[in-house]
Amino acid sequence: MTALTLSTASAATLRADALVVGVAKGAKGPVLAPGSEAVDKAFGGKLATVLEALGAAGAEGEVTKLPAPDGLKVPVVIAAGLGSVPEKKDEAYGTEALRRAAGSAARALTGSKKAGFALPVTSAEDAEAIAEGALLGAYAFTAYQGGENKLAPKGKKNGNGAKLPLGEVALLGAKPRDKAFKAAAERAVAVAEEINRARDLINTPPNDLYPESFAAVATAAGKEHGIKVQVLDEKALVKGGYGGLLGVGQGSTHGPRLVKLAYTHPKAEKTLALVGKGITYDSGGISLKPAGHNETMKCDMSGAAAVFATVVAAARLGLQVNVTGWLALAENMPSGNATRPGDVLRMYSGKTVEVLNTDAEGRLVLADALTRASEETPDAIVDVATLTGAMVLALGNRTFGIMANDDAFRTSIHEIAEEVGEASWPMPLPADLRKGMDSPTADIANMGERMGGGLVAGLFLQEFVGEGIVWAHLDIAGPAFHEGAPYGYTPKGGTGSAVRTLVKLAERTAAGDLG
Repeated sequence: MTALTLSTASAATLRADALVVGVAKGAKGPVLAPGSEAVDKAFGGKLATVLEALGAAGAEGEVTKLPAPDGLKVPVVIAAGLGSVPEKKDEAYGTEALRRAAGSAARALTGSKKAGFALPVTSAEDAEAIAEGALLGAYAFTAYQGGENKLAPKGKKNGNGAKLPLGEVALLGAKPRDKAFKAAAERAVAVAEEINRARDLINTPPNDLYPESFAAVATAAGKEHGIKVQVLDEKALVKGGYGGLLGVGQGSTHGPRLVKLAYTHPKAEKTLALVGKGITYDSGGISLKPAGHNETMKCDMSGAAAVFATVVAAARLGLQVNVTGWLALAENMPSGNATRPGDVLRMYSGKTVEVLNTDAEGRLVLADALTRASEETPDAIVDVATLTGAMVLALGNRTFGIMANDDAFRTSIHEIAEEVGEASWPMPLPADLRKGMDSPTADIANMGERMGGGLVAGLFLQEFVGEGIVWAHLDIAGPAFHEGAPYGYTPKGGTGSAVRTLVKLAERTAAGDLG
């Protein structure tokens, strides 16, 4: 993990491999952002002119490298685009613009040991956004690269020659002795490290990450951070009647698990329950996915990864709220033992479900976990899942959908997501779509109308939420796994989507502002 320091050095005196400054898009060309004054002075007051000559405009995601002139202790200057200049002269740059610029710069600094970030800082919130963006942007998944190759000459390593991520982020313009800035830095490190832990889990190949091994990771983290962890294995699931988890997992040699992580605070007055879909690999089961749709299905446990990361982050931050995470873990595989289309499962709630499509498996494992979470009567439940392709069709690859049984709660989560920089959109739960899941054989079918499939899935889940409990469903199928080129602080592969939203929700709950 990249280290973070709040540096007392100035941009002119900092010794590092590079120095990052901000540049914005003005009406007449690039405009230097606050924090770049010493660098501009070293360029004789012509840094903006030089950047414009090099084709830089200050657009979001733009990164321009320049050799540093005399007067600076760094060999390289990086100008990171912040997007449009604020409309009002004294208005600060938005935290998401700072986060993305820092992330883009950190990615460009792969292979460097240390870099100074002199982006505009007007508050502790700005410092936190820059730190968070840089730490997330510096992420790289290298666990399976660079190992010893027996066929290579002695002492040589295999791999693609990938460089290590940026080693240290030195944040300039912050106040190291100020309590607010120190707290902001600590929060940025905790949240970024847990998001990157979630990314690691999502990126881990399914031959190494399966329900039992995921449960082991959670157990180890629980011991480290004082979180109580309970793991229900196959025998316990059979004894408890968890038909959804067992039905989805019975086709695999890797049996299902239900993992409970409980972080408690002695002064907590509220409890937030988080439920995560943890399909460690989704083949579609007997309803096999078509060619071209299997290669990234290791990411189908992104919801469980987000829940796990959030509980650990809450513990690290010492939030005055009880946060319970439920990881519904299974591997969905076709075999002679697999659930068939037409089978009926008796869920943990006692309801029966006719399985019309074994590729609609996420809702089955979530249903059991939602019922179990409801038994503890938390103040609110939020489930997180890469649940439907329909949500990707509706909202694209970068936005997750929010459904809820309480409009105010849905609005609160949407506002929180927008505040922390995660694109989301509130979605309805139309009652008329429920009829499509009527079954002549069971209490409900796991499929309904094709149109509005993402909403149908939400309606199915709602059936398994305890009476009177506020609940929301986040369908992160789009943003959970990024297959394109990296941008901002978003890498290729697992993204850790929804962690920042859930952590902020836990903080709001601790403050008595549940929504």
